[in-house]
Amino acid sequence: MTHILNADLHCHSVVSDGTLHPEELAQRAKANGVELWSLTDHDEIGGQDQAIAAARQAGLPYLTGAEVSVTFANVTVHILGLGFDHANPALVEGLRQTRGGREQRARAMSDDLARVGIPGVYEGALKYVGNPELISRSHFARYIVEAGYSTDTNAVFRKYLAEGKPGYVPHRWATLRDAVGWITGAGGVAVIAHPGRYNLTANEEFALFSEFKAHGGQGVEVVTGAHGPADYAKYAGFCSEFDLLASRGSDFHSPTESHTDLGKLPDLPGSVTPVWEQLAARFH
Repeated sequence: MTHILNADLHCHSVVSDGTLHPEELAQRAKANGVELWSLTDHDEIGGQDQAIAAARQAGLPYLTGAEVSVTFANVTVHILGLGFDHANPALVEGLRQTRGGREQRARAMSDDLARVGIPGVYEGALKYVGNPELISRSHFARYIVEAGYSTDTNAVFRKYLAEGKPGYVPHRWATLRDAVGWITGAGGVAVIAHPGRYNLTANEEFALFSEFKAHGGQGVEVVTGAHGPADYAKYAGFCSEFDLLASRGSDFHSPTESHTDLGKLPDLPGSVTPVWEQLAARFH
């Protein structure tokens, strides 16, 4: 295996806040030339068996995955787990507890939005999600666009759902120690997802990487849909500084919402060690 592997190790299905089913994602990944795929739904592994079966049917090597929500320095940070045993009891229970606060948070968000003239958002958003445990801001945004209050989901986030806006309600997620522990305890590799997205100071970012490494984290997403060339270079440097493996994933959610399609990313920089080299024994 080399850097020139079209691995896409970050995407979402209808099991969390994506719009495609795992089977559709597997077909799309294969059609786009992906050579190693992972489905990484938010705080949920309920789509893994479907994804494994669909990848096998498509002849597509697969790694189990999840994206775990973590509160660090009062900011929500996402930790990808790759190549774990998705039946591991501690991981299953940890993710269940992490999901537990979503419904309460969503109802509070809906109440706040009603006060600024957008009623019924919780009920409207449920049309887009089968399980209230997994309701998210993305589902709210889709309903708000459908109801005619905004033209696109990105505008909804900017106007209503980002921090400081009328529909934003903070939520305390898992700790960094817990998230990394669940992933590594289940035989997987923990990876900091899209670090360029977090509004952290240089000191806070250094603390995040240092603590992540101390808890047993092993990787960072260097090439991803939210990063540009400056981020690729910066986080390739972090791989060297913190002795981390490099991951690559589009963070694809939807054909109509995502800027980067499955399998359409630049290659990893040549200076890094790809995370898949550590996980070759865990491919399905």
